[in-house]
Amino acid sequence: MNNISILITGGCGFVGSNMALMLKAKYPAYTIVTLDNLKRRGSELNLPKLKAAGIEFIHGDIRNREDLEMNRKFDYIIDAAAEPSVMAGMGAELSYVINTNLSGTINTLELAARTGAKFIFLSTSRVYPIPHLENIKITEGATRFEIAAQQDLPGISSKGISEDFPLDKARSVYGTTKLASELLIEEFREFFGVNYVINRCGVIAGPHQMGKVDQGVITLWVARHYWGRDVAYFGYGGTGKQVRDALHIFDLFDLVDYEIHNFDVVNGKTLNAGGGLESSVSLQELTAICAEVTGNKVGASSVMENRKGDIPLYITDNTRITALTGWAPKRNVKDIITDTFNWIHANEQQLKPILNA
Repeated sequence: MNNISILITGGCGFVGSNMALMLKAKYPAYTIVTLDNLKRRGSELNLPKLKAAGIEFIHGDIRNREDLEMNRKFDYIIDAAAEPSVMAGMGAELSYVINTNLSGTINTLELAARTGAKFIFLSTSRVYPIPHLENIKITEGATRFEIAAQQDLPGISSKGISEDFPLDKARSVYGTTKLASELLIEEFREFFGVNYVINRCGVIAGPHQMGKVDQGVITLWVARHYWGRDVAYFGYGGTGKQVRDALHIFDLFDLVDYEIHNFDVVNGKTLNAGGGLESSVSLQELTAICAEVTGNKVGASSVMENRKGDIPLYITDNTRITALTGWAPKRNVKDIITDTFNWIHANEQQLKPILNA
């Protein structure tokens, strides 16, 4: 593996650009190619960094099949292109989320089939249905909701949610496009010989994320504290006790790095990959950690009504992926917040129009 070629779709986005830059830094001889439509505000800021690192950029859109009709071979495709908001398509136009997250995956899979590339797909915990997630039995602690000891559903334990969690109800248009893509990936393996691994990621966070209310909440929280703007707790009594686990982008890189170089171990597998219980946080706890790291305290308003598509708790059970690969997250929520704060501080003027909007 002295000189392999890797295409990263969504390569100017938060996940894709980090994957590209870290791969090139660790393996300078590798050919890293990024493709992105630059739709997400702030993604254009990554272009100079990619160029300086010797990473090729293609301005293209996975929705357009012709943009992926390349006369070149790739050893791996990392599919990090997505409309990542769970709110996408709720009461609004459906075409972008469906065309990007489903049709775009098909176009990218066709490229993998033509070139023989191995396919690393970044899916989401949002494939798990909202009604089932809402029916997880929880207890209420001082600062967070917690998983109760006794549960009626399979695939849920004190460790979190495993791959055995039911998939039979509604999950949002976003989650459905990702699950449909997962099903099509298996079809492409069976009928077109595309080898793959699917990583169902929870919240991913860290430097270079252009966070906003509906996606990238940890970066949004750090930015609000950095510039002294209030936050809001939506739903579930307005107390900020709803919980998510958070995966540092560097830990995700460690996983993808392992999968590229040990692909036979993960080939054909669908695996949960998140921060886990040790890197989980409630909004109330997130506010406290952000205040500690930034030195700024902000107000927190309460909105009692639940938002459609929101859930009280999601924690990833990493048991299967850790047993298979030995990978486990090394960084916690405070590490994520600290690294994000340092990135904002170092690029304050450039980021202020985007993150303080």
